[in-house]
Amino acid sequence: MKRIGLLGDIGSGKSFIAKNFGYPVFNADNEVDKLYKKNRKIFKKLNRISPQYIRSFPIRKKEIIKAILEKKKHLKKIVKIVHFEIKKEMNFFLKKNKRKKIIILDIPLLMENNINKKNDILVFVDSKKKDISKRLLKRKNFNKELLKRFRKIQLPLDYKKRKSHFIIKNDFSKRTIKKYVKDILSKV
Repeated sequence: MKRIGLLGDIGSGKSFIAKNFGYPVFNADNEVDKLYKKNRKIFKKLNRISPQYIRSFPIRKKEIIKAILEKKKHLKKIVKIVHFEIKKEMNFFLKKNKRKKIIILDIPLLMENNINKKNDILVFVDSKKKDISKRLLKRKNFNKELLKRFRKIQLPLDYKKRKSHFIIKNDFSKRTIKKYVKDILSKV
């Protein structure tokens, strides 16, 4: 099985591109949403970090956002707890799809949490800043300060771009993306 890991800025369109590969996708953001709704163990751990904000189960994203904005150190603690569980979910996904030719990893902190393997094929999703800004402003829980804090814990985009085997210039057009994806799949 070949693993293709998607890298790029927040809002660059990694999930949009992941769907266009036509192979099973592990989407960490979707898995986090499921954990917040179904995993009481996560709730208990997060409640210990910030009981004044994370009070009820299922966990609401608004509570997480308030906890992160209250104290900068909360973000790293929350990421550590959540990513531990995400790795478990990813391993289950990998076992379930072990007979597939290719799988796609859409994990925002793929490199930062050392989830990528040496043989992974890394694809950097490059989008214009103005396109990213437009997309982020449309998000339900968009918060500029929260975005800054998440970007601070990420590796520099230039570094991720250099480490990537392929770069997709995302113009958010399905036609363009299909062309890039087809080219990448022909080379892997």
